[in-house]
Amino acid sequence: MKEVNIYRPMLDYSANESYKSLRTNLLFCGEEKKVIAITSCTPNEGKSTVSLNLALSLADSGKKVLLIDADLRKSVLLGRTEVDQEIKGLSHLLSHQETIENVIYATNIPRFNIIYAGTVPPNPAELLGGKYFKRFLSAIRKVYDYVIIDTPPLGSVIDSAVIADECDGSIIVMESGVISYRFAQDVKGQLEKCNCPILGVILNKVDMSKQGYYGKYYGKYYGKYGDKKTEKK
Repeated sequence: MKEVNIYRPMLDYSANESYKSLRTNLLFCGEEKKVIAITSCTPNEGKSTVSLNLALSLADSGKKVLLIDADLRKSVLLGRTEVDQEIKGLSHLLSHQETIENVIYATNIPRFNIIYAGTVPPNPAELLGGKYFKRFLSAIRKVYDYVIIDTPPLGSVIDSAVIADECDGSIIVMESGVISYRFAQDVKGQLEKCNCPILGVILNKVDMSKQGYYGKYYGKYYGKYGDKKTEKK
C-alpha cells in the first residue's frame, strides 16, 4: 500500500473539544453506524475539513478509519496532503481503471487510510449510483471500524443523496449565519428520502467570541485544568 503525508491542522482548544464531542456522539450511535456520509448545503461550508478532522479524531481513539473523498466534481482533500506520486482515486476505481488495493493510501497517521477523488469524470452521479460502488462499500465496511465519506454539497448536486442511500448515517455541515431555514429544510428533506438516517447537524464557523458566560468560563477554566503552573502548592 502506497503512503502519503497528511497535513494535520492545528486546532485551538474549542475546536479540539468540539471534534472530541462529535467523535463521542458518533461512537454512542452504535457499531452498526460505521459508514457515514458528510455533506453540506452549499460549497465552502467546511464539510471537507469536518470530514478530515472527524476521521483523524476517530483514528486517535484507536479506531481503524478510511476517509473517502467522494466529491468527484470539486475535491479539496488532495491539496491537504503531501504527494510525490501520481494519485489514483475513487473515479478510477468506479470506472474499473484501478483495483481497490491501488486506490487506498496509507498515511503518516496510525490507523488512518484515505481514498482520493481521482480524475474528474464526465458522469459522477452515474458512477456513484452504480452497482460497483455499492459492492465496494460492502467490502470495505468489513475491514474498517469507520468509513467517513466526504460528499458534494447536497444543495448543489444530487450526488450526496445517491451516496447516502448506501450509508448507515449522514451528517450535515452548515455555516453559521449563512444558510436559511428553508434551504436547510430542503436539504434535510432530500436526505430523508434516502434510506439513511440523519445523525445530526454541525453548525460550523461559529464566532465563539459572541458566546455567553458559560462557554467562556468553561473554555478558560478547562484550558488551564491540569497545568502545573496554575496549580496551588
